[in-house]
Amino acid sequence: MALNEAINRKLSESASQVDQYIYELLKPRKPEALYEASRHIFQAGGKRLRPYLVLKSCELVGGDPDVALPFAAAMEILHNFTLVHDDIMDNDALRRGAPTVHAKWGVPVAIASGDLLFAKVYEAIVRASIEGNLTCDNVLACIERVNYATMAICEGQVLDVTYPRTVDVSEEDYVFMVGGKTSALFKACAEVGAIIGGGDSEQVERVGSFAWNAGIAFQIVDDILGATADEKTLGKPVGSDLREGKKTLIVIHALENATSEGRDAILKVLDVEDATPSEIKAATKALVDSGAINYAKERAENCAGRAKEMLEIFPDSVAKNDLLELVEYFTQRTF
Repeated sequence: MALNEAINRKLSESASQVDQYIYELLKPRKPEALYEASRHIFQAGGKRLRPYLVLKSCELVGGDPDVALPFAAAMEILHNFTLVHDDIMDNDALRRGAPTVHAKWGVPVAIASGDLLFAKVYEAIVRASIEGNLTCDNVLACIERVNYATMAICEGQVLDVTYPRTVDVSEEDYVFMVGGKTSALFKACAEVGAIIGGGDSEQVERVGSFAWNAGIAFQIVDDILGATADEKTLGKPVGSDLREGKKTLIVIHALENATSEGRDAILKVLDVEDATPSEIKAATKALVDSGAINYAKERAENCAGRAKEMLEIFPDSVAKNDLLELVEYFTQRTF
C-alpha cells in the first residue's frame, strides 16, 4: 500500500500540470458538443502514466521536464484519442466508471472528437516547437516516434478485435498484439522524453526498451485485473474481456492447460455477449484453476525485470528511482 500511495501522489502531481495544458488546448469553441465530448474522457480521470513517462525520461537524461510538458500532454492526448475509437470498436458503454464518448454523444460525434484529439497532438508539438529552443532534428524525431506509435496502435487494435475469430492465437501472437496496442506508446513516450532531454542515441534506445517491457508487464496485469476484479474496481462490467472474446495471455494459457470441464466453461462465455453472471463466474474459476492467472503474473514479473535492467546504465537519481518505482507499481497494482 505504501508503494501505491507514493506513486499515486507523484502521478497526481504530474497529472495536474498535464491536464492544465490539455484543457488549454481544448478550450470550448463551436461546435460546443465536439469540444465537450473531447474533454469528457479526460474529465473521467485516469492515471496519466504516459505523460509521466515522458517527463521522467526527460529528467533521467538530465533534461528539464518543464520543456517536455507540451510533449507529455501530446502523448496523453494521443492515448485518449485511441481510447475514444477503441470504445467504439469494442462497443463499451463505460470507461473509468463513466459513460464512454459514443455512449453519451453518439458514434459520429465520438469519431469526430477522436479525430480532433489526434490533430491536437500535433498542435501541442508545433506550439512547443515554436515557443521553445528545440532543434528541428529533435522535433522531427519526436514526430517520427508519434507516427510509429500511432501505426503500431492501429495494428495492435485490429489484431485485438480480429483475434476472437482466430482459433490458433499463440502467446507470441499475444505479445505482438499488446506490443502494438500498449507498449508502442509507452516506448514512444519514453523516447520522446529522452530526446527532448538531450539524451544520446544509446540512452534513448535504453529508456525506450525499458518502457516497452514495462508496457507488456502493464498490459498483462491489466488483463489479470480484467479477469478477476469487480465492476466497481474495473469501471466496466465484470467479464467484459471474456464476453468480447479477448485472447489474452490468460485465456490462451488456460485453454491449453485447463481440464476439459474448465475449457468448456471458458468457451461457453468466450465471445458471448449475453453470458450470465454465473457462467462468467465459472469461467473465471476455470482461469484460476488452470494456473493461468499465476502464469500471467510470472510473465509480468519477468517483463518488469527486463525493464529494470535497461536502466542500469543510468546513474542513480530521483528520476531513475521514480521510473523503477513505476514499473514495480505496474506489477503490484490492484486497480
